Amino acid sequence: MSDFLPLNGTDHVELYVGNAKQSAHYFKTAFGFQDLAYAGLETGLKDRTSYVLKQDKIVLVLTSALTASSPINDHLVTHGDGVKNVALWVDDATQSWKETTSRGAESAFEPYTLTDEHGSVVMAGIKAYGDTVHVFVERTNYRGAFMPGYIPLNREFQPADCGLKFIDHMVGNVGWGEMNTWVEFYAKVMGFNQLVSFDDKDISTEYTALMSKVMSNGNGRIKFPINEPAEGRKKSQIEEYIDFYGGPGVQHLALATDNIIETVTALRARGVDFLMVPDTYYDEVLDRVGEIDEDLAPLRELGILVDRDDEGYLLQLFTKPLMDRPTVFIEIIQRKGAKSFGKGNFKALFESIEREQERRGTL
Repeated sequence: MSDFLPLNGTDHVELYVGNAKQSAHYFKTAFGFQDLAYAGLETGLKDRTSYVLKQDKIVLVLTSALTASSPINDHLVTHGDGVKNVALWVDDATQSWKETTSRGAESAFEPYTLTDEHGSVVMAGIKAYGDTVHVFVERTNYRGAFMPGYIPLNREFQPADCGLKFIDHMVGNVGWGEMNTWVEFYAKVMGFNQLVSFDDKDISTEYTALMSKVMSNGNGRIKFPINEPAEGRKKSQIEEYIDFYGGPGVQHLALATDNIIETVTALRARGVDFLMVPDTYYDEVLDRVGEIDEDLAPLRELGILVDRDDEGYLLQLFTKPLMDRPTVFIEIIQRKGAKSFGKGNFKALFESIEREQERRGTL
């Protein structure tokens, strides 16, 4: 079957935040992103401002309201800082919008074109879970820094990158009984296939549980795991997220690196807080995953988790929530052949999350 929605990759991820200038400084200082572009009062915008940051193939847009009447404020009141737009790079945004809306997607906005002296960008959007929007971005005929309406930004403070390469996957949290609805959405509306599923037997501890299914587009460049809560003795991390986010939304971005030891070392030195598993995790990890290229000592010191599937192994680590609300976080991942998502680490990881929940009084 031909792919009716060919996707070239993730174009950018836009977060609505309370203070875009300060958030940009945080992502530069802590994660090694660098300036790319800017839009705001100086470019003729009166209601919002956006800072665009880049690290290798990862592009983040941090947007804040400039006026009390901006609908961005409604998003912030409900959700706090969080992902609004997951933008997908396509060759034909208009056709992508037509294909998805004809299959049942609700339009967020119809195709329109932005133009400046560097060319044109076509964009269109469809609604996803919660207030999340998938934006189709067609930039074949554009040669500028980001897109029309933005000016290049290159301030003096440009910290070194941390070795982050691209977005490996992006995880969405949805409510009770909603996972299969959105799995069907991605299958029917966007032509995705289900890569793998995890039930509450796979992802559970003594206290909490969740279920997850991973959806991927035809070429595998876009992967969206979808989580929903499952019955447990106490409140799961998914329930905590939905309570504080005010509904479904993007839970975390998994950012790929070619050297997780160097990347995590750099991030920790810059003040990024990571979840830590008990030291006993490392007593048996090599018995479980077999031989790996890395020395165990730095993995143990940094708290990096290891898992193996039929095609290889992976190394991963998760930050604590980036915001005061226990919502959005970042995963750092290095794949050494593995195509999976760290099933063997779920129990240790979730117990670590539960310890944080207990500290917050939300377990």
